[in-house]
Amino acid sequence: MAEELLSEHAEDISTLTIVPSSGGRFVIMAGNTQLFNKKEVGRFPNKGEAAQALARAL
Repeated sequence: MAEELLSEHAEDISTLTIVPSSGGRFVIMAGNTQLFNKKEVGRFPNKGEAAQALARAL
């Protein structure tokens, strides 16, 4: 996931932080904007989905 985001948006990302968690959480944030939440949609993002969400947020 991090590779996908960095390969497509390296020039737009100043910091990428991965925070380990438990309980089935997987959330992608851009600043204070939530881009993806596994618990809300019931799955991990499909290939390219996180990068597309980041592109829309930018």
